[in-house]
Amino acid sequence: MTVEPDQPSALARLEAWFHSPLGMEVARLECASVEHLLTNTFGYYLVQVGMAERFDTALATSRIRHRIKLTGEYTKGLTNAPIVGLASALPIASDSIDAVLLPHVLDFTDSPKAVLDEVERVLIPEGRVVIVGFNALSAWGLRRLIWRSKGRVPWCGRFRSTSRVADWLAELGFDIEICEYLMFCPPFGPLLGPRCTRLDALGKRWWPVFGGIYVIRAVKRVATLTPLKPLRGNRSALLTGRAVRPTTRGSSHV
Repeated sequence: MTVEPDQPSALARLEAWFHSPLGMEVARLECASVEHLLTNTFGYYLVQVGMAERFDTALATSRIRHRIKLTGEYTKGLTNAPIVGLASALPIASDSIDAVLLPHVLDFTDSPKAVLDEVERVLIPEGRVVIVGFNALSAWGLRRLIWRSKGRVPWCGRFRSTSRVADWLAELGFDIEICEYLMFCPPFGPLLGPRCTRLDALGKRWWPVFGGIYVIRAVKRVATLTPLKPLRGNRSALLTGRAVRPTTRGSSHV
């Protein structure tokens, strides 16, 4: 029996934040990026961890046949009821999934490396993971330092830098294929209009690593073992010192 928690987690409360004006603009940009990165991703199974409904539109265009939602807690009113399970202990068989989507999961977990360990475990060789997160090295990260004590989402999360995420992925044998940065407009003041449009254009051109949102697509690489050929060099080269090469000259034996 599933027990509904008394207090929703920060990741669950982030769903409500995405209905705010700021959240809706973030969702629009993130969905467009995810849709773009999944265009050339193929397979049979895609698992989305967390954020059960936010990326439905982006996933609807994916070429992967079966799409599975996994959330950390029961939530009322969700269409296509998701599987309930922990991101750090996925209830999925090893080497069985073609792609995993992690929208803001690393921002709201105390064990990001354990989450990525599980992603590596369930992905098939050459499987893809798409990670969406708030960039610590941005105006958004600066505001988080000021507001994190207030307990409000998303500022109560633990924003990561892309270099930190890249290091974790490299340790697990992933290669980053694409890293996109979004939302160069600061998280205060008007987000729509010419001013924000100019900031986004300038940011993408001159300081892309300072975007408030990052979207990473990485591929799981599996090293193949190459059998070593037996050493078949000239045996005489191994003879040193006063060793004498064997000969049959002068012998009566045939």
